[in-house]
Amino acid sequence: MSLADYLAKNYLTADSKPEKKTKKRKRKDGAYSGLIIADDDALGWGAKAVDADDDDAPLNVAASSAEFRKTKKNNWQTIGHPAPSSADEAAADAIIASAAAESSARNIADEDAPTVDDTGMKMESGAHAGLQTADQVTAQLKRKQAEERKRFLTDGAEHSGQGKETIYRDASGRIINVAMKRAEARKQADEEAAKAAAQIEAQKGDVQRAERERKKEALKDAKYMPVARYEDDVEINEEMKDRERWNDPAAQFLTKKKQGRSVTGKPLYAGPFTPNRYGIKPGHRWDGVDRGNGFEKEYFAARNRRRDLKELDYAWQMDE
Repeated sequence: MSLADYLAKNYLTADSKPEKKTKKRKRKDGAYSGLIIADDDALGWGAKAVDADDDDAPLNVAASSAEFRKTKKNNWQTIGHPAPSSADEAAADAIIASAAAESSARNIADEDAPTVDDTGMKMESGAHAGLQTADQVTAQLKRKQAEERKRFLTDGAEHSGQGKETIYRDASGRIINVAMKRAEARKQADEEAAKAAAQIEAQKGDVQRAERERKKEALKDAKYMPVARYEDDVEINEEMKDRERWNDPAAQFLTKKKQGRSVTGKPLYAGPFTPNRYGIKPGHRWDGVDRGNGFEKEYFAARNRRRDLKELDYAWQMDE
């Protein structure tokens, strides 16, 4: 049985069906309708009319026990509500019982609450001005809170401001356009990022920038290169020929010499110079004076000494 059927069966009233007229059997004239208890010392006096208000009058008991046994209809009456036969019925009973308990508690609280007179002047808190008891002030405050809560639930999001955009104001009270401020802040952040990138780029040298561009071009050309490259590859051979090596013994036999130019295309210094660890050659405007602190010289001397000791150690081991 569903919850709706259970509520309709036990708590809703329906129109009663018209009763059918049944034929009643006529009693015989000599049949008694009840048991008569009379006093033993009647002394032959005839039966008198029994007064309804007389306590000493004989008691008439209707003889309905036989009729009760003859009837086929169940005359037992159920007191209270029948026990629920399912979980839905039990849940419905619990809901109705809790609602009835809340209603009775509310009625009791309303009855116990002190009477509030709304004719006087009210303060902002909801209490009346003047001399009052603590119960009256408490009742007035609770009443105002209940009214505000009811208005809040009735108005919904329109009264509470939920879902509306926040209004921002400056120190003078003027409304701030948030979208415009956000656009200005985004533009300023982009300008600062571009400025920082430009500063980082300015710190790099021309050689680093040229090397980066060369790598980009190499990646573009790599799309069209074959997977396998052999010894007769023209591009690799040209690259190996153009590479300069300081210890190349056949460099003096080259008839075609490259002009000394840097990666950026500027001319280089043609005379001798002290080497450095980065392999950077001086420009053509250098006057030939080494203005360093001697670190490069000590660096190459230490590296050469370490290499010589390693070679000597290997040679001694082979002699043993």
